[in-house]
Formats: sequence, structure tokens, C-alpha cells
Amino acid sequence: MTDRPVRVLLADDQPLVRSGLRVIMADHPDLEVVGEAATGAEAVQLVRDVSPDVVVMDIRMPGMDGIEATRRITAGPATARVLVLTTFDEDDHVYGALRAGASGFAVKDMALDDILAAIRVVAAGDALIAPGVTRRLIADFVGHPTAAPKRAPRPVEGITEREREVLTLVGSGRSNTEIAEDLFISVATAKSHVSRLLTKLGARDRVQLVITAYETGLVTLPR
Repeated sequence: MTDRPVRVLLADDQPLVRSGLRVIMADHPDLEVVGEAATGAEAVQLVRDVSPDVVVMDIRMPGMDGIEATRRITAGPATARVLVLTTFDEDDHVYGALRAGASGFAVKDMALDDILAAIRVVAAGDALIAPGVTRRLIADFVGHPTAAPKRAPRPVEGITEREREVLTLVGSGRSNTEIAEDLFISVATAKSHVSRLLTKLGARDRVQLVITAYETGLVTLPR
């Protein structure tokens, strides 16, 4: 553990968004803005230059968009994690950003305190998807089959029946607390199941578990 602040890079083509977040973070000593980018290409370069812990990434930017920038950042040697911050209703490419390696997704109309909390969660190595977004994310993918490579559902091997239940609930957007309530287990046990799923499935974070649950057919949407 370290007491140094979380180093944050803001990537958004709207100066007002960047300045607003910068001003808010100035009042929180555990967060430090170390750079700003107006394009995806600038974000990729700044990650190399300033080594942030978290990149707060918009998707729609001129030139290289946030999806490609996320892909390049997470595929490179940098250890920065990406939190996508955008307007879900106007964006058809959130699923693509998560597949590109983003560790979390939040929407710009969330309370500022919730956005700051999301940055801290991602910086701590956890994944975060804004409340209520997971189901809509999957619905968007179903409605836009070109958002990811089309593939037949595949079995999930090497996990227990209980872990399969937990994976289905994770894919449906349930939190650890909700999983515990649904399965009549403790929150600690739910967390343990999720942790084992991450290890067994080789998933980087909870976002990848959501994707796995959908792509393996464990999560479907009513027609």
C-alpha cells in the first residue's frame, strides 16, 4: 500500500468536462490530475509520458477514438487502467471499449462523488460498471451484433455449479451484495466465488466476467 495520490489522466475532447473534473479533484488529496488529452492519440502518448494509474476515457473523440486508445493502452507495457466515462444513451460502442480492455464504465450524469469513487475503485484494481448499465450494455450488444465478433455460445468448463450460478448473476449485473441475497449466502462468500471465477476463467476483472457470461449463453435477454 502507498499513501501517494492516485495519478489520473483525463481524456475528453470537451475542455469543460476536463476542467470540471480537474477542479473537483483538486479538493481531494488522494487524487491527482497528471495530464489532459483531447484525442485518443494524445491519451496514448501521455500514458507513456506521465505514467498515470487511471485514464478517465471518453469514447467519442476526433481522430483516434477512445476504443482504439483503450486497446493500445491496455495492450502496451503501461500499467494504467482505463475508466470509460461517457454518455451511454448516445454511445453504441461501450461494449467495444470494454472488450478493448477498459476496467470500468461510468456515465457523465452520475453524481460527481460517484465518479470520483469509480476512479478509486478502478485504481484499486477492481472493475466497475455503473449501476443499471450492465443489462443495457448487454441489450445494446444484442441489438448491434457487429459490436463484437459473432460466435456460438460455448460451455464454461472447470467451474462448479455454484460458480456457474454466480457467473450468471454477475453477467446480469448483480452486485456481490445482491448475489449474496439471491443465493442466501454471505457477502464474503459471494466475493470469494467471484474471486475464484476470475482465477479459473483467466478474467482480468469483473467486466470480463460479464462478457464471458454473455458470450457463453449464460445470460440472455427476453425477446
